[in-house]
Amino acid sequence: MKNNVKVLVVDDVKDIVNVLSGILKEEGYKVLTAHNGKAAVEIVQRQLPEAVIMDIKMPVMNGIEAMKKMKCINPLLPVIFITAYGEINSAVKAVKLGAYDYLTKPFDKDNIVITLRHALNELQLKCEIRKLRSNFNKRASLTELMGSSDEIKRVFNQVNHVAPTDFTVILYGETGSGKELIARAIHNQSTRRRSKIVTIDCGAIPETLLESELFGYEKGAFTGADKRKEGYVESASKGTLFLDEIGNLSLLMQGKLLRAIEEKCIKRLGGTEDINIDVRIIVAGNKKLDELVKSGEFREDLYHRLNEFAIEIPPLRKRKEDVIYLSRRFLDETNRELRKNVREFSESTLECLLNYDWPGNVRELKNVIRQSVLMADDVVESVNLPSKKSGSDDHLFDYVTGKLIKLENDNYNDFSLRDVVSNVEEHVITGALKQTGGNKSKAARMLKIDYKTILHKIKEYGIK
Repeated sequence: MKNNVKVLVVDDVKDIVNVLSGILKEEGYKVLTAHNGKAAVEIVQRQLPEAVIMDIKMPVMNGIEAMKKMKCINPLLPVIFITAYGEINSAVKAVKLGAYDYLTKPFDKDNIVITLRHALNELQLKCEIRKLRSNFNKRASLTELMGSSDEIKRVFNQVNHVAPTDFTVILYGETGSGKELIARAIHNQSTRRRSKIVTIDCGAIPETLLESELFGYEKGAFTGADKRKEGYVESASKGTLFLDEIGNLSLLMQGKLLRAIEEKCIKRLGGTEDINIDVRIIVAGNKKLDELVKSGEFREDLYHRLNEFAIEIPPLRKRKEDVIYLSRRFLDETNRELRKNVREFSESTLECLLNYDWPGNVRELKNVIRQSVLMADDVVESVNLPSKKSGSDDHLFDYVTGKLIKLENDNYNDFSLRDVVSNVEEHVITGALKQTGGNKSKAARMLKIDYKTILHKIKEYGIK
């Protein structure tokens, strides 16, 4: 129903606000108004409108700056800019930065109504995609989410064994390797699955707020505590508490967590009453807790209390056969999101994806595929892969895309094709030898060349 849809109109000229408000009210929308960017951001934060129609040039805070802040509050919020004919360049820039569209003055009523309707339809579609993706992640098996390599199958086997128990679990893995997915899989296969899993990133909450966030607080416990608040631990009752990056907890907070786990009760900040808790604990980190114990950064007693079962999630570079499966899954997801029909990856693109080491793991792969599909037409070519700006050529992915982009943007007179090909050959062979531990036969098979050829190339390029 339109009368439930809130549209925020923002302009420093009151007459324009009145005209736009009148048009939208006639169409049945609920209209909110503001006369500068700062006030508009505050309204978005408090009243959560479904769309914004806003001028670019305004006092206090211009429209583009306001849009950036609004997108932090609601990344899906469609923003339609209004601009004078002579300021179209600014409007085009705004669209590139994330605005849905722009309208030029003087306004055409039909154009306003149609543009807003399209923006709201797209918003609804994006919300449905997000909901479907969330439901898929809840229901999908780990094979669908992470792949089917032998390394991941070992992780699945461990999950299947520990999930039905109430064991405390430690998950080890690099950033982006899928620790939260594994935690949710354990919860979803446990006897606690009808209750919720509560996730806390211990590195994202300031130390001064961590105790009140974990254990809650009573009214008057500190300035601004105007009512009682339940903490994360209490809200996870009967379910699972997932503490990500637990190594970031201070020794003081580690002691309080240990008490809560052992005594199965907590006290809210500012309270005196013991509150019984019934939660399963899963923790995660990218550093081994026993190493943090040795360095004095982690309590040994808490480590032993948590270490009932440990699962190590292998990085993506150690399960390369999952790269292609995940890439195709992300390709399909991005096609649906962008309403595109990119069919596949070219052979050169697949080589780049397989030869890159993925320090950011699955999270990095997903971002790369999304960007590549955005830039591709029918097939994702290697030139569609985002270039790395670090200047490092430690990986084929960095190296090849960097060379291709450099060749596109620089003077061809500065390059010798033979030199570029030789550099890439040397780089690829060196990388293959690193992956095979110096085994030339394996490296030759990996690169689909014969043994004599690789020996010749190693000698030619002086590879050690």
